[in-house]
Amino acid sequence: MQETLYPLEFFIGATPLSLQARAVSKARWMATVRQAARDRIDATYQLGFVDEGPFCLTIYYFPDAPMVGDIDNIVKPIMDALINLAYNDDRAIERVVVQKLEPGVEWDCAEPSDQLAHALRNARPIVYIRIDDDPTGWRRA
Repeated sequence: MQETLYPLEFFIGATPLSLQARAVSKARWMATVRQAARDRIDATYQLGFVDEGPFCLTIYYFPDAPMVGDIDNIVKPIMDALINLAYNDDRAIERVVVQKLEPGVEWDCAEPSDQLAHALRNARPIVYIRIDDDPTGWRRA
């Protein structure tokens, strides 16, 4: 078990839905994100306390074909799905990193976390999500 909730990392084997998706489909996607986060929290952290922030949200999308649509449109449904689970308010998110890594595009990850490495061993599409509460990566002391 982790001593703290953060970093909270998990992945979903699915194509993310965008902000413009139909309400029913978007609600189902957000429930999928919440359940994946809840499952990871239950498996790794016993106490379940949520910090107040600041937070960094990282989203890597590994589509199985070139992505249709804009990468920024997948962020808000993921952020909203994690409210009152990974953070109390999405205003506590100070930094968002989102990247698509399409098939055939060369990229390198020198030291992937265990969860990212696990995600990469799965068939695409994959959405990897990480919430971090250590501001040293984006704030000056």
